[in-house]
Amino acid sequence: MSARLPGTTDTTHSQTDPNVDQLERAIDYRFQDKSLARTALTHSSIASARGTSNERLEFLGDRVLGLIVAEMLYDQFPNEPEGALGYRFPALVRAEALARVADRLNFAEFLLIDDRAFGENKRRKTSVLSNACEAVIAALYVDGGLVTASSFVKTHWQDMLEEDLVPPKDPKTQLQELVQANGSAVPAYQVTHRTGPDHAPVFTVEVTVEGVSPVAGSGPSKRASETAAAAILFDQLLDTGQS
Repeated sequence: MSARLPGTTDTTHSQTDPNVDQLERAIDYRFQDKSLARTALTHSSIASARGTSNERLEFLGDRVLGLIVAEMLYDQFPNEPEGALGYRFPALVRAEALARVADRLNFAEFLLIDDRAFGENKRRKTSVLSNACEAVIAALYVDGGLVTASSFVKTHWQDMLEEDLVPPKDPKTQLQELVQANGSAVPAYQVTHRTGPDHAPVFTVEVTVEGVSPVAGSGPSKRASETAAAAILFDQLLDTGQS
């Protein structure tokens, strides 16, 4: 259990909304506006209208998380240049990092989602958990301000910040450096397919490198799809010794 965040109290948890009650217990914070917490937990599959799902909060939470993580990196690595900090940043704000925190706090247990229409196992999907985590961060920000949101992020992201003291490189950079070192041109990326509704698209991107069969990757955005494709091809080149 995390340390109690600023502005919380020890009063009895609300019994009128068990999902909100579970969330508050998990993050050790009492919301002044309970509706914010409930909205943060509401997946679009069960929302009565687009505005009542967690999608708007997810949008805000992504920006709040980015600011807080950038500040953490700035403070944690005072001697690193912008480029090194830039390599670290994507790994800490990507969906996998958010889903990791959400899974640790058991968000899947109290998300409001239509299991019959969406599939019971889908509540544990990386995209669902990461979106909910972003929404919770936004709800904390709106309800308690930046200090409250920062306390949550710093509590649950600090261990990831310290896992690798060497600045990582994103897969696209790794692939580009690998193929250029071998005398090849920079990788080329092209969107080959798009599925899903507007609020939850899935892109498929193909990456092409000279002399190598194209490889495809998928994700909720073009950037994520390019990253996925680059990671697959990078690993293949290392495995086959084509680097």
